Amino acid sequence: MTAHRSVRDAGTVLVADALHGLEPDVIPCPAAEFVAGELRRREIAATIAPLHLDPAGASDSDVVEFTAVLDGTDGRAGLGLAASRVPEASGIRQAASDALARWAAVAQPRTVLLASPRSFCAGVERAIDVVWRLLEQRGGPIYVRKQIVHNTHVVSELEEHGAVFVDELDSVPEGATVVFSAHGVSPEVRAEAQRRGLDAIDATCPLVTKVHSEARRFANRGDTVVLIGHAGHEEVEGTLGEAPGETVLVEDAADVENLAVDDPSRVSYLTQTTLAVDETTEVLEALRDRFPDLRGPASDDICYASTNRQDALKVIAEESDLVLVVGSDNSSNSLRLVELAHRYGTPAYLVDDAGDIRAEWLSGVDVVGLTAGASAPSRLTEEIITALGGLGPVTVRERKTVEETVEFNLPSAVRP
Repeated sequence: MTAHRSVRDAGTVLVADALHGLEPDVIPCPAAEFVAGELRRREIAATIAPLHLDPAGASDSDVVEFTAVLDGTDGRAGLGLAASRVPEASGIRQAASDALARWAAVAQPRTVLLASPRSFCAGVERAIDVVWRLLEQRGGPIYVRKQIVHNTHVVSELEEHGAVFVDELDSVPEGATVVFSAHGVSPEVRAEAQRRGLDAIDATCPLVTKVHSEARRFANRGDTVVLIGHAGHEEVEGTLGEAPGETVLVEDAADVENLAVDDPSRVSYLTQTTLAVDETTEVLEALRDRFPDLRGPASDDICYASTNRQDALKVIAEESDLVLVVGSDNSSNSLRLVELAHRYGTPAYLVDDAGDIRAEWLSGVDVVGLTAGASAPSRLTEEIITALGGLGPVTVRERKTVEETVEFNLPSAVRP
């Protein structure tokens, strides 16, 4: 069988999202993202589109096809690729054949245990909404210092509509609109924006703003402020900037052992909002052992969303053969979910989307645990479930641990 001339670029492999020309007339290929991701990891250009097969089987030396049809209780699903004008010596033909075989080999029925809550939290929704409203009200470009939230899909979509993400304010034209991300900024950054005449809109998560307020209050009463967090994270840098002379950072219990303070009776602690609860407890215990008079915030700094997503993951981790966490690799709360699954002894991987999933992860896997970090859009988990359905029937069981009802008001500058 040969493909129609929908594959035109030499060296590009067309991955089918539907096979036309077989019985029945159209066979869906929901696992196309899996196969395309496999090829892209091998640095082979891949595009997803319908593949039209010639039932007459006419030959065409320009096109090489590989197809498979999987039968299941819910009907038939296909896997298909076509390469156009690719020399056999290039290795692309063999790579396409290998990719198809690898994914066909892991086709089977599966159960997906879907953690709930998952995906966006109220602070993330608020920050993203700020940028969208500014784009609607003022048009582009709208500048954003750092990523508005740590997710590549969110950033790319906003960029397509006129958002411009910059590392520092010196990249923003004077007088322009700039948004501070959900992770917050230091007073130094706010002062710089004012000096340069920028129209600064603050999309900092209110729970991060709470930590900033506590840092100032604890420092003003004469305490050494111990911040538990990850060095280099934008939230941590912003919090350290609130009282830089009085705040010290510790990442783990070992750091506590080497901590020197002016007055051991006047020590307070704060935490980054996206930490793992279990690991933070260990650091707090070490702090209390060293500083019996240790004081802290009236309520936990680790945000409700991080805690809820960790609790939901615990419910599914032990029952799963594999855990997939949807989130970008700079998302702290997403990384903590992967680490938590590992502590439960379950293999776990962080993926930006379905294209990051590898066939070998699914070999022999009957039950997939699926969740998403607080900065990952919910559609990405839905797309993974759809793609898994291209490998066989999928039974989805959602495990809800709590109903989230938190909402945050928008900044006054963008309210209707």
